[in-house]
Amino acid sequence: MSGIEVGIASIIIIVVLIYMGLYVPIALGLVSFVGVWVLRGDVEMPVSLLSLAIGDTVSEQVFATIPLFALMGLLVGQAGLGRDVYEVANFVFQRVRGGLGIATVAANAVFASITGSSIASATVFTRISVPEMLRFGYTRKFSVGVVAGSSVLGMLIPPSAMLIIYAIVAEQSVGHMFIAGIMPGILLAIAYGLMIVAFAYWIPSFVMDKENTATDANVHIGLGAAEIVWKLAPIVVLILVVLGGIYGGVVTPVEAGAAGSLVALIITILKGKASPKSIWYVLVETGHISAVILFLIISASMYSRMLGVAALPTTFGEWLQGLDLSFTAIMALYVVMLIALGTILDTASIILIVVPLFLPAVEAFGGDLVWFGIVTVVGAEIGLLTPPLGLSCFAIKSTINNDSITLYDIFAGSFPFAVTMLIVLMLLIAYPSLSLGLL
Repeated sequence: MSGIEVGIASIIIIVVLIYMGLYVPIALGLVSFVGVWVLRGDVEMPVSLLSLAIGDTVSEQVFATIPLFALMGLLVGQAGLGRDVYEVANFVFQRVRGGLGIATVAANAVFASITGSSIASATVFTRISVPEMLRFGYTRKFSVGVVAGSSVLGMLIPPSAMLIIYAIVAEQSVGHMFIAGIMPGILLAIAYGLMIVAFAYWIPSFVMDKENTATDANVHIGLGAAEIVWKLAPIVVLILVVLGGIYGGVVTPVEAGAAGSLVALIITILKGKASPKSIWYVLVETGHISAVILFLIISASMYSRMLGVAALPTTFGEWLQGLDLSFTAIMALYVVMLIALGTILDTASIILIVVPLFLPAVEAFGGDLVWFGIVTVVGAEIGLLTPPLGLSCFAIKSTINNDSITLYDIFAGSFPFAVTMLIVLMLLIAYPSLSLGLL
């Protein structure tokens, strides 16, 4: 078999194996190992590449950001800051039609800026927001849909584990990826808010069970200035330490993760949530998250090297250029592929499988790789809201304690948010300055 045939066959086999339920890193590593073996006819070559992949990944300093930010996010969740942010956001938007939905989006946006995890956001706000919205007359579909839709902000607004993974794969600056994610994250949050208001006015039956309760005038939440400051102060401090430190050039992303984890630990202690049992749980969960992502990156590194041996990325880039397509058409093809793969794969897997193929083509057309990373993450994140995988939707279903809310309700409720994400993605592709304006 030629290198191209092996490369194409490996991609198909990987997707099939993952769809059949094989653990993603195992599928990537196994197929890559066998692929190199077939290409070179010598088992020593894939063994050597595997050793290099492990050594290079473990020694990569940027990987240290993943366990540090995971630790910070788990500590923030343990401290209960998600509920504090939601209560303040609810107070601000309580007089707006669809206000509880907007409050959930706003709280998720802030929560994302200190956790960087969509699944964590979905889990936290399923417990906090959904019962409140149901209590005040919102429909089941909208209540779970707004949580699922806004949870994807965690993968875009920095610090984001997906932006870190992309930075490693594409060899870009983590700090630049974080900065580039700010404006698109804010834009997506605003788009969600406008969509909620539009639905509340024009399709109130989707938002509220009873049309005469389509405003939140019956939601009266009183918070004094001192209470608002007390609830928001920890969030502000964390944002200043982590994002302010990175953007101000005071600390590197790795140092920011360490400083943020320390501040989050202090906040957790001050709030009385740092019992030995809870801290042990946070540390063990951080280890699990770090091990999973490291395993993924090692397998992806092996996969990228296998594609390099097969010369598939170069050939694929030349083939795209030979089609005489415009860069816009190529990006449209790329987005379709991201959304299609998003129905069966998680975001990290999509980044690790697809990005190495398209990077040479994007560079050949003069595309900015930082901008391309934002487009990739947003496109892949749509898959968190679409069946059959829809990780955020399944996270909500596994978390919610309400048998009357079905998986169909969650997917149906999140569909308008997936469409809104697609519209924002088109804007990001058409106007790269939305991602690169702060760089």
